[in-house]
Amino acid sequence: MENLLTTEQMRSSDAHTIGSAKISSIDLMEKAGKAFVSSFVREFSEKYNKIAVYCGTGNNGGDGLAIARMLYDEGYHAVDVKIIRFTEKSSADFLVNLKALHSYKIPVQEVRDAADLVNEPAVLIIDAMLGSGLNKPLGGKWKELVEKINSWRKKVVAVDMPTGFRAEGPLAADDCVVYAKLAITFQRPKINFLLPESAYFLEEHRVVDIGLDESYIQSLDSPYKFVEKEDITCRLVRRARFSHKGTYGHALIVAGSPETMGAALLSAEASLYTGAGLTTACIPEEGLTALNSRTPEVMALIRNEGRELEIEYTQYSCLGIGPGLGTGAASLKLLTKVMRTYQKPTVLDADALNLIADHYELVQLIPEGSVLTPHMKEFDRLFGEHQSWWQRLETGRDRASTLGCTIVLKNRYTIVFLPNGTCLFNPTGSPAMATGGMGDVLTGMITSLIAQGYKPEDAAMLGVYLHGAVGESSTDYVIPASELLRRLPSAIAGYLT
Repeated sequence: MENLLTTEQMRSSDAHTIGSAKISSIDLMEKAGKAFVSSFVREFSEKYNKIAVYCGTGNNGGDGLAIARMLYDEGYHAVDVKIIRFTEKSSADFLVNLKALHSYKIPVQEVRDAADLVNEPAVLIIDAMLGSGLNKPLGGKWKELVEKINSWRKKVVAVDMPTGFRAEGPLAADDCVVYAKLAITFQRPKINFLLPESAYFLEEHRVVDIGLDESYIQSLDSPYKFVEKEDITCRLVRRARFSHKGTYGHALIVAGSPETMGAALLSAEASLYTGAGLTTACIPEEGLTALNSRTPEVMALIRNEGRELEIEYTQYSCLGIGPGLGTGAASLKLLTKVMRTYQKPTVLDADALNLIADHYELVQLIPEGSVLTPHMKEFDRLFGEHQSWWQRLETGRDRASTLGCTIVLKNRYTIVFLPNGTCLFNPTGSPAMATGGMGDVLTGMITSLIAQGYKPEDAAMLGVYLHGAVGESSTDYVIPASELLRRLPSAIAGYLT
């Protein structure tokens, strides 16, 4: 897993690399500029378009000056530089790059007030004004300038991060930030790039390697991690030659109501296709025909409101409960009974979480090691309203530790909170997955993996990653949940070492 770093930790990594690798800060800036330009030219190949590089007078501005020079060398001759001179202070490396720029036929304009800029004729703006050098909200001349740049509605590419953006901490839609189409960021994504509020200011980001000391970065104490493919391949277990269905556990999916049988079917099928040796669906009687006709491999345990349900819990390796269950009195009674009786790790989703939120005393019955899989609204119902996703990060870490559970907060970069306080960001997924039933599939997958013997925290990470990987492998406009789960067996096989 990759460590995700705060701004201070990234600066520490810069300083360590300069000291240990015996590379000067100006040489490191040169490497950063080359990495940026290499990514930029792949994205924007029209060399005849006018490009304006807006530079502050700190190191982010120094990066911008180097980038302007390198773009010119690449044939982007319609480039000009605007130096934002709101202070007489300049970093040493900025001054070195400014001197180097003097030998190029690149127009340079100094801007001492936002009013100096009436319009911007460039098609594209490269934002190298402040980067990570911001420690407070923008005000005064900087605020005026950013608002003016945004009013032009130009295509903007940010160097490392947009001006006014905060790498960590709460973001708000009314923050004063340069709106960027793309940020080409150095070494690691900023933590806030992975939270939905970044979409207010940034369409997408690319990470480029600038040669920082990876062993040092990985040695830093960070609760925030970015899951990599290797984390999946090293945990998935190949099926043994003489294994049988009893080897891979028995998953019980308690789900569905007469009106929402689809959720139960999707969860049960996902358990089957993820590899549970046996899967039983505890469903209402009205759903039996649908289950038998759609997925004959899944066994049925029938719920009838007029008859007390007896479950032999000892035969099940893991239990998943909630998809389409409903929140009426009968569902509450069933959930309460299950939670009082079943003491192994349980996967709780959808209506199970909504019932717990409405009857919070049930939280005490959640077995240690369980996995909770809320989306944002379910998360807030459970743990209170939040004003930002950063607050949800803090709450998720706290509640996972307090409950001794794994919490999966579903998102574009789904966040897996582990009981030890670690926060994993999942990289896989696609907008094509934005359709009903995806959460039901994920519940079935995680239940299946725990039933097969994976640790709950590993099952959550594996389930989330594989779920997203199948979704992003589709080139279709949308991938329905029922189509995604059918692709699971071949997708999982592709990750086995």
